[in-house]
Amino acid sequence: MTRIDYYHQADAPKANSLVPGASAIVADNEGRILLQRRSDNGRWALPGGVMDIGESIAQAIAREVQEETGLTVEPERIVGVYTDPGHVFAYNDGEVRQQFSICFACRIVGGDLRPSRESIQVKFFPAAEIDGLNVHPSIRLRIEDYLKGKPGAFIR
Repeated sequence: MTRIDYYHQADAPKANSLVPGASAIVADNEGRILLQRRSDNGRWALPGGVMDIGESIAQAIAREVQEETGLTVEPERIVGVYTDPGHVFAYNDGEVRQQFSICFACRIVGGDLRPSRESIQVKFFPAAEIDGLNVHPSIRLRIEDYLKGKPGAFIR
């Protein structure tokens, strides 16, 4: 299924769907942040995806990180809740989904780093290098919020 990502664009279609999802900030022992280069658009992004029926949001993010990067993680805290109605995804089946994503800071508990069918590359980056990467503004916001180190969650 193809997807068009609209971010505060006047020509964006109206949302007709809201699906809970999650993204993960996974940092290594050196504080570098894990990003995956997506196979669908070539952009660098945080691992994540949608929650399935029958699982908790914590299980969903752990599953998504493992599927996309090979790492086993445990969520430690919520970085933020991102529900911007100006950020929608239009799918070729007619669904137009409003963003609804909870971003978790996660710790690595196992696994081996590897790409998946959804990612052509997975790599840890120092925060200073992320500025020069092709990263969507919504992902960049989550990383910036994480780097602020606020003990409570951002609500955006």
